[in-house]
Parts: sequence; C-alpha cells; structure tokens
Amino acid sequence: MFRNIVFLMGVIAVASELIAADSRRPNFVVIMVDDMGYAGVSCFGNPYFKTPEIDTLAAEGMKLTDFHSSGTVCSPTRTGLLTGRYQQRAGIEAVIHPDPNHPEHRKGLQTSETTFGESLKASGYVTGLVGKWHQGYPQNSADFHPQNHGFDEFVGYHSGNIDFVSHVGDHNRHDWWHGRKEVDEPGYATDLINQYSVDFIERNRDQPFCLYVSHLAIHNPVQVRGDPVRRSEVEGWKRWEPTSEQERISKFRGITLPIDEGVGQIRRTLMRLGLERDTLILFFSDNGASADFPSGSDQLRGRKGAVYEGGHKVPFIAWWPGRIAAGQTNDTPAITLDVMPTLLALAGAEPPAGRPLDGINLAPLLLNAEPLPARSLFWASLSNR
Repeated sequence: MFRNIVFLMGVIAVASELIAADSRRPNFVVIMVDDMGYAGVSCFGNPYFKTPEIDTLAAEGMKLTDFHSSGTVCSPTRTGLLTGRYQQRAGIEAVIHPDPNHPEHRKGLQTSETTFGESLKASGYVTGLVGKWHQGYPQNSADFHPQNHGFDEFVGYHSGNIDFVSHVGDHNRHDWWHGRKEVDEPGYATDLINQYSVDFIERNRDQPFCLYVSHLAIHNPVQVRGDPVRRSEVEGWKRWEPTSEQERISKFRGITLPIDEGVGQIRRTLMRLGLERDTLILFFSDNGASADFPSGSDQLRGRKGAVYEGGHKVPFIAWWPGRIAAGQTNDTPAITLDVMPTLLALAGAEPPAGRPLDGINLAPLLLNAEPLPARSLFWASLSNR
C-alpha cells in the first residue's frame, strides 16, 4: 500500500512538472534581415558561400519555401509585420523617405495601430527591439518612436539605413540610439546588433520575452568589417561600386556572414541558458534581393520593389527544439502578416480590439505540419503605379 502511494505521488509530481513546463509561455526571437533575397543563405540555394549557423537553424527546425514579405520594400513590410495587417491599412505603402521635402518623409506608424510588441507587453512579456525601426522619424512626431509602440527596450536606428561604421543615417544625420538617448558608440553595426541581442536575452532569461532583431545588413551602404566610412554628416554618401563580379561576391559574403554569426550566438545563448525548448526563433527577410547583391533566385522574376515573386519571396526558418520537428521543409504559402497572430496565439495573448488581423496563426503548421486554410494574398508597390 505504501509503495502504491509513493508511486502515485511520483506520477503526480512528474505530471505537475510537465504541466508546468507546458504552461510556461514561450519566448520569441524574431529575426528580420534587410534586402536578402530567396537564395541569400546556403540552405535556400546560395551558390557562392555557406551560412553554417543559419543552416543549422534550418536543420533543427522547419523551412517554409513559399514564404513572402507583405511589401516589396522596407517600411511597408515592417508595418505589416508589426501590426499583422496589410500596411495599406496604416497608410504606409512606400519607403518612409529620408528627404524632409519628400511627401513620404513625414509618415510613420500611428499609435492608433497596435503592434505585437504592445499586445505581448500587455500580456506580461518584456519586449525589445535591436536594430532598424524605419516606421517614422521621431523628430517629426513622438508617436513614431518604437518605445511608444510596445517595446520596453530599443537599441538601434530610426532611418532606413545607416553607415555600418559612422552610424550616419540616410538622412545624413547621426542615427544610433539607446532608448530615447542618442549615443556615439563605436562598432560595426551588425556586431552591435548581435551583441545587444544576446545581452537582452541574458538579462531577461527569467521572464517571458519577445526580442525583435531587425538587421541593417545586407542593405547598403555596402561595408564589411574593416571598410572605411562611406557616409558622413558633412560629405554625404560615397556609394560603393564593384570593380568586378568577384569583388561583388566578396562583399556579399562579408556583409552576410556577420548575420550568420549572430544567429549562432543567439542560438547558443539560448542553449547555454537552458531556454531552447522555451523559445521560438523566426528568421526571414523584409523583401526580395536588392540590386547590390545576387541574393535572389534565378528562377524568380523581379527583385526588391517589384510585385513579381522576386520582390517578395524570401527565406523563412522556424526553430523551436522539442516543439518543431527537425529537418522539415514545407511549401505552404505564408506571409510576414502571419507572424503577429502566431506570436499572440502561442503566448495566449488577446488580439487587438477593433483591429482585425489579416494574417493567420501559423502554429498548427509549424508545430504539427497541419494544413492552413485556403486564402488569397496580394501585393502592391507604390513605386509600380
């Protein structure tokens, strides 16, 4: 009798541990690369060099081979990603322009919109953004600051791109911030983004967190480690022009591999902290290949800015050991609009009231390879009118 009671108590204890483990809300790391086309990494067909850390992420998780950005350029895709709604609903259909005299310069993400950062923060998550914002210049309106859109912490820049070394933005002003404070901080931009991403994870290991890692690379200005400044507040931008295809490939490799290293640093940090089974990593790009680098697929028509597939079909990887089976490839169509509803569903967070989402929850597909409901997707590019 005593042995039976002890056995039963043991079963209850194990069951309680499993329930507790399952009830822990997952962490999220959302990694978005800039201007990387469908074949920008080797596990999606890059013929020029290997990206071993990103390949490991794919080997241990699921690749979606028909994944798309909702826009064909930077700002619109980011609006759609953050809100889970087509960017047209928020009035951001083109790049938020650096020129103060351009009609698109004064636009930005209004606080009437709700981001996944806000929804998760309201549900008890600590939230952070490291890297590119490009949802409006806060000097035009305080509403446009990322910390007014649900991100507890922000290290990065507001504009569309910055010099990797001087951190001068495309509006020819220094643009590197810790929260609301401008900081003159030395360092190669991708290395800083990697560093602060790992730091955020380490500091918030004991609570549910959502980290949005928004890379500058592989967007111009084209600079690898050790390159000189190409943009200053005084002289403006000295655009890089390759002297040969060999030089172009060398720069493409040099600007991509630090991203790959950062993915590895994040993955290993999660494993070192014992958080890998509690954390979902998503990796994708904001639009198709730019003219600077051959990161697109020869089988796709068009590139960045085009509504053809080459303008918005991008690599996608989901990694969550113990929850997403390793080594899967799936050709179900999906879009960046799906990220927000997926995060909210997994976190048990309420969707925003009065803001119906256009994206759908990908969790059944990612966790159980279940089919998604049939739907129509569309793309529009203001520059193509």
